[in-house]
Order: sequence, then structure tokens, then C-alpha cells
Amino acid sequence: MSLNTFGHLFRVTTWGESHGPALGATVDGCPPGIPVSAEALQHWLDRRRPGTSRFTTQRREPDAVEILSGTFEGETTGTPIQLMIRNTDQRSKDYGDIAQKFRPGHADITYWQKYGIRDYRGGGRSSARETAARVAAGGIARAALSALAPGLRITGYMVQMGEKAMDRARFDLSEVENNPFWVPDATAANEWADYLDSIRKSGSSVGAMVELRASGVPAGLGAPVYGKLDTDLAAACMSINAVKGVEIGEGMAAASLTGEANADEITMGPNGPVFSSNHAGGILGGISTGQDIVVRFAVKPTSSILTPRRTVTTAGEETTIVTKGRHDPCVGIRAVPVGEAMMACVLLDHLLLHRGQVGDGPRGQIG
Repeated sequence: MSLNTFGHLFRVTTWGESHGPALGATVDGCPPGIPVSAEALQHWLDRRRPGTSRFTTQRREPDAVEILSGTFEGETTGTPIQLMIRNTDQRSKDYGDIAQKFRPGHADITYWQKYGIRDYRGGGRSSARETAARVAAGGIARAALSALAPGLRITGYMVQMGEKAMDRARFDLSEVENNPFWVPDATAANEWADYLDSIRKSGSSVGAMVELRASGVPAGLGAPVYGKLDTDLAAACMSINAVKGVEIGEGMAAASLTGEANADEITMGPNGPVFSSNHAGGILGGISTGQDIVVRFAVKPTSSILTPRRTVTTAGEETTIVTKGRHDPCVGIRAVPVGEAMMACVLLDHLLLHRGQVGDGPRGQIG
């Protein structure tokens, strides 16, 4: 299986399986002299860690990250950084009943059709467990961004769970860390708790919509035509397990707007151009405008559910399946820190590409 690496200059290769001894990431291209420690990376992993509330899988993994190479005396050396996270709470026996069956909505069947073999214990590489390695790598990217673009901030949050959408009129980023759903709406958090409890107790699952916002992004990141910033952001988000759709800024809703409504008018402010709105999501022609970059992605419901579903076996026999084990009733919850990590990796990669092509000096000054 190839194609486990993403990025151009800042490159991340993830490895490992859900029920193997460990998983991790090899990070190459990180600039030297960036302060990094396992303790600092652990902060980001703890936000994604399973078993932190009744609303996520009860698999108990400490997700303790180890740095095996690429740092010296607390700083990156510019050489490959090897990150490892050991698996400690696998229960492979939970998956014995599905060894010869395919879960509807899951990658089980396509892995089998492509490779003729699959790791049915939690899904192997198709498991959301793989994203722990991405979050660790994203911690490296965040550290580098803090040094190279100190004003840049990345925040992720849920805006919808199943049929329940937050009220934008109550949008309050300070609420994101105060509830298990990362939703910037205290009222929605309370409503979602009851809603997801009913989903969880019924043995089912539900999808979600996650929004990512990066503020303080310098103008000029990205390049035409095949190096667009939004192209790489969309690809990074689509690569996250269970993601089925990505949009930038106004996204799909732009199809219903007129040119007048969609255009972000520009005026001159004391510090340069000022946009009246942000339908573009901070990106025009694949290049950042300096406005907030806004990305949303849709996460489908978890495929492993207790409700009987029709399926087939590896021998081609029709049967039914019930998936036991410990699963997220809404995988979108833990997708929030994963999305943040992927955005951090992409933004650092494009910042390094930009510096490599045009340097640090100002370009195209207006006024």
C-alpha cells in the first residue's frame, strides 16, 4: 500500500494500524531550531484521545507520544522526526464475528476488492485510530507556525450534528473548550447531549459538520494553477476518515448567489485593503487574501452500529451483520482536532513553499 505521505516541503508519512502494537508518523521538512517536546505534542493528542466522555468510543488509550528522532536539546534539527504512539487497549476479539463479513458503509469491502486482504480488527489503516498520528504531526506543524507566523491561529469546531445545527446568532468561540462537542454555542451543546444520548443508547450513529478557521494567515500563500491553497486544504480534509464533503468559504451555497451578493467588496483601510465580507473563505485564485480561511467538512455516521444490516461475506453469501465493540456514536466529535492538525500541516507547507519562491520580503504592496 503506497500513498501514505502528504505535503510538498513539509511532508508527513503516517504508519501503523488500529490493532497493531503502535502507530505513528515520520515528519520530514520541518525547519531546524523549532522548540518541540513530547509534552507539548501531548496537549494536542489529549484533545483527540478516545474515552474522554460518554459521547466517544470507550476504548481507553493514553495516546502517549514518543519522539524517537529529529530533535536535540528540545529543538528540531532539520532531520526527519519520528513520532510513535503505542496501542495499549485493543480488543480484537470484538471483531471476530465480522472477520468474513463486510460492514455496510465501511471500507472493509473496498480494501478487500483492491488488495484481497483486510485487517478486520478495527479496520486497520481505514480506522479513525490512524488520525492520532496526524494530530501528533500537526503538533509539530503548530510549533513551526508559532515561530514563523506568530499571529496565526487555527480553531476547529462543530456546527452541526445530524439534524441539529448550531445557531450562528449565538456563535461564541469561548464556548468551544467548554463542552464535549467543540460547539461554539452553549445552548446547542445542551441540546446535542440529549440528542446524541438517544442515538448512542439505540446503538446507532450520526454524522456531523466541522468548521475550521485560520486567522492571521498572511496574504500570498498558495499558487496557481495546480498549487492552490484551497486544493491542498480540500485534499487534506477529504483524506480524513469518514469525510464525504469539503467546502471553502461560501462553498456549495455560492451556487445560489448572484455576482453582487458573492463579491467581497474591497476598500482601503489604515493598514491596507479591507474586505466587506468573506464569501471566498480567505482564498482567491488559490492564494490567501489575508482574511480568515474558513473550511467546512462533512463527516458521515460511524459505520459500525448495533442495528442489523444486510451484507455479504467474503465468499459472496448474503447475510446480516451487527457490529459489536466500542465505537463513536458521532465520529465528527474527534474529527475536530484532526481537522485542525491537517490545516496546520497544509498552512506550514504552503508557508515554506511561499518563502522558497518569493522569500520573506513584501510583494505587491497596495497604496
